[in-house]
Amino acid sequence: MEEIRNKVAESGLIQLDLADFKPEIALVGIDLADQLWQGLVIKEKEFRSWLANHDWSVYKGKAVYVFCSADAIVPTWAFMLVISQLTQNGVFSIVGTSDELTKELINQSIEQLDLSDFHDGRIIIKGCSDIASPAYAMSKLVSHLQPVAKSIMYGEPCSTVPIYKHKV
Repeated sequence: MEEIRNKVAESGLIQLDLADFKPEIALVGIDLADQLWQGLVIKEKEFRSWLANHDWSVYKGKAVYVFCSADAIVPTWAFMLVISQLTQNGVFSIVGTSDELTKELINQSIEQLDLSDFHDGRIIIKGCSDIASPAYAMSKLVSHLQPVAKSIMYGEPCSTVPIYKHKV
């Protein structure tokens, strides 16, 4: 009986699954609309009181996006004060949307890849994943890996789409 061989493993192809870059941390939003006086403006004294009395510990172990859902002009310093409080509590945060936070976390995950593991590699990026913004994640992977890769492909080993091939 002939031994079963994994030809993909023997081929030297490096497979990357987008699911590996999906943020595992809970994403939470802080809506500054809740702090608007009469739904219109931020009053500094009341806002600073809210900042001082708010329980920032509820955000530990999470990633936070700060936004304002109301059609109001929120001064930049209000966002800065919230981000400052979150930073003091060791919470990763951005001003923006849930999607923007997800993209930032995906980008951080990709940037942590050790490029020496991919030097002259033949890389396949698997695309079937429930990751948010797959085109963003794939594009970031390509731009991060292309300087060191021999080739980059998209899909499954049995059916790939060539994306990049190093020209000698």
